[in-house]
Amino acid sequence: MRHLTPALAAAVLTLAAGSAAKAEEGMWTFDNFPIARANRTLGTNIDQAWLDRVRLSSVKFGGCSAGLVSAEGLVMTNNHCVATCVANLSTQEINYAETGFTPRSREEELKCPGGTAEILTDITDVTQRMHAAGAGLTGQAFTRARDAEAGRIEQEACAGDPNKRCQVVTLYRGGQFKLYTYRKYSDVRLAWAPEDRAATFGGDLDNFSFPRFAIDAAFIRLYEDGRPAQTPVHFKWNADRPVEGTPVFVSGSPGATQRLLTQDQLFSVRDVVLPMDQLIASELRGRLIRYSEEGERQAFEAMDPIVSIENTYKRGLGRMRALTDANFMRMKAEQEADFRARAEAGAGANNPWTTLSAVQPILRESYPAYALLEGGTGIGTTPVGGGSQLFLWARTLVRGAQERAKPSAERLPEYADSRLAGVQSGLFAERPVYPGLEQVRMEWWLSKTREWLTVDSPNVRALLGNESPEQLSARLIEGTSLGDPAVRRALWEGGLAAIEASDDPLIQYLLRIQEPTRAVRADWEEKVQAPTDRASEQLAALRFQTYGDTVYPDATGTLRLTYGRIEGTDVPGQRFGAFTTFAGLWDRATGAAPFDVAPRLLAARDRIDGSTVLNMAVSSDTIGGSSGSPVVNAAGEIVGANFDSTVLTQRNAYGYDRNVNRSVIVTTGAVTTALRDVYGMQHLVEELGVR
Repeated sequence: MRHLTPALAAAVLTLAAGSAAKAEEGMWTFDNFPIARANRTLGTNIDQAWLDRVRLSSVKFGGCSAGLVSAEGLVMTNNHCVATCVANLSTQEINYAETGFTPRSREEELKCPGGTAEILTDITDVTQRMHAAGAGLTGQAFTRARDAEAGRIEQEACAGDPNKRCQVVTLYRGGQFKLYTYRKYSDVRLAWAPEDRAATFGGDLDNFSFPRFAIDAAFIRLYEDGRPAQTPVHFKWNADRPVEGTPVFVSGSPGATQRLLTQDQLFSVRDVVLPMDQLIASELRGRLIRYSEEGERQAFEAMDPIVSIENTYKRGLGRMRALTDANFMRMKAEQEADFRARAEAGAGANNPWTTLSAVQPILRESYPAYALLEGGTGIGTTPVGGGSQLFLWARTLVRGAQERAKPSAERLPEYADSRLAGVQSGLFAERPVYPGLEQVRMEWWLSKTREWLTVDSPNVRALLGNESPEQLSARLIEGTSLGDPAVRRALWEGGLAAIEASDDPLIQYLLRIQEPTRAVRADWEEKVQAPTDRASEQLAALRFQTYGDTVYPDATGTLRLTYGRIEGTDVPGQRFGAFTTFAGLWDRATGAAPFDVAPRLLAARDRIDGSTVLNMAVSSDTIGGSSGSPVVNAAGEIVGANFDSTVLTQRNAYGYDRNVNRSVIVTTGAVTTALRDVYGMQHLVEELGVR
């Protein structure tokens, strides 16, 4: 791990697009963290050893973040990060979302189906190899050559070790490539989760806002060889009352930012990607709500999906507001103008801004088909197949069989040898499947695809044939046996011959639509992705020439460290103090949803000190994916977990604004109170070292 020199860390830091960075700006990689600048800004005294401890105590859990808090594999994350695990372990008769999951010993901790957790152990620069792989190539040949080289690098580093995962990470949109090596845990068990209402008090009305009154926390435990993992490096638990103005650091895996996009690229996101994603997501939300109203069973099945789609929609709304904010877009334009003025003279004949501008009309025309038929990976949020788990399993089985018949270097990157273990883990997991809910998702996807691509589209004809969305989705979901993990395993292990011989209607359907859907993907890679990646690599080179490597890259779902202070805000539309308390929760409660207090929490009211800080606001630079991120003080002690941000903070996807940027944190004090005084989890309290 490289340590920044004092001179480098003290250099003038800039937004990658061109303007001076704010003091607390940046989702920094751990091998390029500005130690001196952070210490100077916060008055702290962290060093490389501190960084290493934080890195090795930080955990990636699915699409969320988390932190180790004991020497025996105990990990704190958010309750909403374990919601799928809770749903998978629940039944209508025993619904842990309603009761909370409160095992009295480790023996009662239950395995999260398909759950995996990872700790970043090493970072290696592989930029030279990746750039050499694509040298002189264009179009899909460029994309596939780079994908193949990434697969080779990952296989070389992790081959034969089931406890490791290797990932080639793209940074600075192609300016750098790093090999991230993780210690992987495939046995992850739920150790505690509160009642859902305790974690989601205020519901969608309070989502992406502050003040908040939510115990959005949960514990999982890492296991190896059937026993709790030994994790001597971990965060020390600090449940002291937080103090406003205290410096804190947030270590997590933020999903994706688009701060390095050009103005033309941002216009495409604003005008095409976000509007489409928002419109069709709102209809899915409506269909799920309608389904939930059909009965108690349907309400149980749709609970987690509704929360998820509401979260996605509200996040998109915040981003649309940013891109339609004239002042914000003017700031972005000024940053780009400054960058171009400094760098364009060195761009040469192949001006990357010109190239990216020329790609946008193609992207705008191609995006609907790509998003609906391939999922818009890395750009939008539209789920292919409507997010139907049965559909996704069928696609994995069919494509996996077709791709594994080829040499690893010639496959789609997600099926390279280095990534097959992860594919199998998800495919073989024993998860409950609800046919009614699956049909709602499939029917929605087929109907919206027909609507957006039009009835006369060859792709729509290939998708529907002579059936309606209602008929086709019913036939496929009712007839499939892919809900049985033994069936999925047999098909996977049987390879292409077993797939082609299968009479499962969903398998046969996926076989039928491979040609048109693969063609859409190939067209996108050739005309959009490849020229975009090429031009972005050129922009990165110009950025480094102009500003050096003292800029931070866009977030990529990989581990980052950011910092700030505990504080509220005082700007129009967002005025609040730094803290909320349990007394504030009681005051906000009305007894009617969504402001009804969880029953077990309400029953413990007399045992809870009302002045205990429940949630706090922090000025750190975070984005979606940061959920569950450990919030750490300068001593390296955990003082909370990030679980949300304000709606104005969603502009963080495109640029940092310290005036409005606030992360929302559940405090360790609140979690301690919940464990000890509400849910009777004394064995966890003792494990955390609380006296």
